[in-house]
Amino acid sequence: MNKLHKFKRCANTRWLVLPGLALLMACAGPSQEIQLPGAAQSAATPVAGSEPAAANTAGQAASFSTQSANYVATPFDKLPGWKTDNLVESWPAFLGSCSVLSARGGEWQRVCDHARTVGLTNNDSVRAFFENEFAPYQVRDDGSKADGVVTGYFEPEINGSRQYRAPFVYPVYGAPEDMLVLDVRKVSKATASSTVAAKVEGRNVLIQTGLNTRTMNAPGIYLLDLSRLAFDSPDRKVRLRIDGKRLLPYYTREEIETRGAPNAKVLAFVQDAMELYEMQVQGAGRIKLTDGATIHLSYAEQNGHPFRPAVAQAGGKKPAVKMRGGLVELDADAQEDDEDDATPTRTRGFKLVAPPPGGRVAVPGRRADSRITGSGIKDPSYVFFRENPPTGAGPMGAMNLPLSAGRSIAVDPRSTPLGFPVFVSTRDPSDGKPMRRLTIAQDTGGAIRGAVRADYFFGSGPKAANQARRMKASGQMWVLLPRGLKVAAGGALAKTRGAGTSRELSQCLVETEDQCVDDQ
Repeated sequence: MNKLHKFKRCANTRWLVLPGLALLMACAGPSQEIQLPGAAQSAATPVAGSEPAAANTAGQAASFSTQSANYVATPFDKLPGWKTDNLVESWPAFLGSCSVLSARGGEWQRVCDHARTVGLTNNDSVRAFFENEFAPYQVRDDGSKADGVVTGYFEPEINGSRQYRAPFVYPVYGAPEDMLVLDVRKVSKATASSTVAAKVEGRNVLIQTGLNTRTMNAPGIYLLDLSRLAFDSPDRKVRLRIDGKRLLPYYTREEIETRGAPNAKVLAFVQDAMELYEMQVQGAGRIKLTDGATIHLSYAEQNGHPFRPAVAQAGGKKPAVKMRGGLVELDADAQEDDEDDATPTRTRGFKLVAPPPGGRVAVPGRRADSRITGSGIKDPSYVFFRENPPTGAGPMGAMNLPLSAGRSIAVDPRSTPLGFPVFVSTRDPSDGKPMRRLTIAQDTGGAIRGAVRADYFFGSGPKAANQARRMKASGQMWVLLPRGLKVAAGGALAKTRGAGTSRELSQCLVETEDQCVDDQ
């Protein structure tokens, strides 16, 4: 749903999360062998410091590494719960991914052509298909730790109205027409802290060089102080606006709520600022109108400011979310009390602090009110939505495909490519029993960052909301790669943060996958 979740790139809007567990992993020294629990050990299994033992294709490489993750070949019979999962439930989501991935040709075209001949209701046929066409690889963090964090998200449904009338006083905005975008990958390090000239083409901001004093004042040329910009957005883009002859960062949440957003279409009005904020964090939602109709919303844009949630801290415990510059670090060990898990402030594995009651926001087209102070939500980030026609399916994810409840997950594309099958082993939030399912990576999120990081989409409605709000558990992941697919160079597992090592590793698991490139 790309969201703040898409904001996560983020963000549908969707947020950035980096599990703190990676920092706790003790790494083997240069002369020690790395033991691989759960993986078959053989003479072909590489150890730290060894040369590549197999070709860099899925099904042949025993292990390989990228800048953000390690991958270890694992037989299907070693996947916990593989034989008992009802794989038919994942089939519609997988075929949806095929509608996108088959266009890449090669292995994906072969796999998807075969998939279209498999009987939908035959679990044995579906299992045989995956076992024949795919090779599982366990995803491990850059310290080779297999355990990560699994959270959940859902599609909220809140009450609202097409017209402004009490109690529906909080506007839900579409993407602003005056928002401009600068691709930070085109900003050189030499100019990153200086003021430059720029021009606007459509919605894109282009930095200009070689201008003199006279041409700097030419029509269509603006001054841009790069030192005021944050360059750590997940999608590597900065959102800007025109202010006279200057380009400035786009408005913060507080500015949008206190001055309004006259260049953005109002899609609806809702009665609760916190419910709207939760919908922004989730990256999609439904608004139930007073006449019984429903508006379906998905992530459209984000204002470019970092996700800075006010996080609840109960009983003197440390918060589950820590801020690190542009990152939100989710601590899997910071388990929270369950007594408040059914409240709407619990989302994506952490609890948000509710704003003080009585906040007032500006409404486009209405007279300014001196009592307007904003909603009281301090997070500067803000998500804009787009309205989708009702289809009867789930909300749209990052692949522009409808999400499947219980079978679609959001991932960090730097370590898990979008569209690929991923087997996830974690625990059910309802009863704590093992929850082991084949899922399809079809979404991203700003809070979904880290190698072993998954966010289950539980669906819509109260039951899905309750499950998603309670979901935060350790888990393991295996990405299923089409056999013969070229992957990052096979060889020894790497501590990818080690001195000099990361420069020699690929950014992407699949070298042709450009969505994983972060350019940081």
